[in-house]
Amino acid sequence: MRAEPQDAVYRPDPALLQLSDWLADPVAPADFPRAEIRFRNDRAAQEIGLANLDDDGWRAHFARFAPLSGNLPQPLALRYHGHQFRHYNPDLGDGRGFLFAQMRDCKGRLLDLGTKGSGQTPYSRTADGRLTLKGAVREILATEMLEALGVYTSRTFSVIETGEELWRNDEPSPTRSAVMTRLSHGHIRIGTFQRLLMLEERDHMAALVDYCLTQFPGPPPPDDAPGRDEPAVVLMHQVVERMADLAASWMVAGFVHGVLNTDNMNISGESFDYGPWRWLPQWDHGFTAAYFDQTGLYSFGRQPEALHWNSGQFAVALRLLADTEPLVAALKRFGPLYAQAVARRWCWRLGIESRDQEADMQLVAACEKAMRNEKIQPDNFFFRHRFGRGGEGELADILSRYSPTDCDHEYWHEGAVQSMVIEEVETIWSAIDTRDDWAPLHKKIAAIRRMGDAHGIPPVPAGHVTYPKC
Repeated sequence: MRAEPQDAVYRPDPALLQLSDWLADPVAPADFPRAEIRFRNDRAAQEIGLANLDDDGWRAHFARFAPLSGNLPQPLALRYHGHQFRHYNPDLGDGRGFLFAQMRDCKGRLLDLGTKGSGQTPYSRTADGRLTLKGAVREILATEMLEALGVYTSRTFSVIETGEELWRNDEPSPTRSAVMTRLSHGHIRIGTFQRLLMLEERDHMAALVDYCLTQFPGPPPPDDAPGRDEPAVVLMHQVVERMADLAASWMVAGFVHGVLNTDNMNISGESFDYGPWRWLPQWDHGFTAAYFDQTGLYSFGRQPEALHWNSGQFAVALRLLADTEPLVAALKRFGPLYAQAVARRWCWRLGIESRDQEADMQLVAACEKAMRNEKIQPDNFFFRHRFGRGGEGELADILSRYSPTDCDHEYWHEGAVQSMVIEEVETIWSAIDTRDDWAPLHKKIAAIRRMGDAHGIPPVPAGHVTYPKC
């Protein structure tokens, strides 16, 4: 079980200031007409020493964005480029968000507080820089569910309703507005490096590599890896490991991110920026989350390919600092690392001890076949077969060879299986939208967190955050 986080001391450390002259632009937050707290993640606030803020203080910092003591004197909108649906776009950057603060958690790790819906920036173009309240609620649900399923994800830290009416083409309008703050381990993207390549800023890229190696430490490359002592090559190996595990974690969770552009790929390996996400109603590799993804480029089953492709673009950017051969050697590790991550995460979610790679992948294939044949929702499948129980035919035979873990919990002996299919998401939002009833949301969050406790500590690779966090 995951321990409750301990109260931490607030330890500001605006480390990005050393790079901000060429990586970001100071901006001012929007002036919102209202500031009504709808969600404050006190569990996460404990980890960074901000749980003692009263509501007035919370509004001051996370609606008005008054600087936190000893932190960034002004918010920073980060600069980056990116491939969007495989087309390069240099006209990107933080268009409705900014980096608000950085601090150390109780384990000494650097964390960012970043925003979504906080107003226009130099990169907003024709957009209003705002966030719908529905979008904020969806992000709460996505991050809570992903964290409970062991995915390395940003966490929704605060949601404040701001009192503006927003017009959107893809949902009923006018609709309510919000400003959201997320807590994450960084906002440096693959697209951040792509921008420096485009501008041929070699010295700045070298400085950014050093920053990432310092703030997102990971294991060294394999002993036989070419160029293993070069900083850019070291970072390439770490990012490939993280992307492979991230892809595996989404697949085992039955999650479809929806928009896997290079500007949505965090160097820390952390999943973030949730728009048209979905959880699978049935096990279907062709399932697509975004209505605008007409070709299924980012469908469920193509997510590993997308993250591999994005890792390749990272290698292209790092050619500004390193030779091709060692970068390609690192990229070639993606496939085996992904298979290893799927196996260990699949066994973790089933509550069984891993055996060996070949046996575990045989198990994965049998489970996928059973889910397709039975048309069962994945969360129900994993619940039904937790600790290797149940199954018929081939699946039952394979499960019988596995030993259960000792991570038991009352949740696994009850019938209330937690899932996040779109119908429940819409029901939760409808209660807020039509009756201003927030009880279903808070009830769901509590249930998801309980499920997370039942799953226990996820099997993450070296260099990733682990639970309990503090």
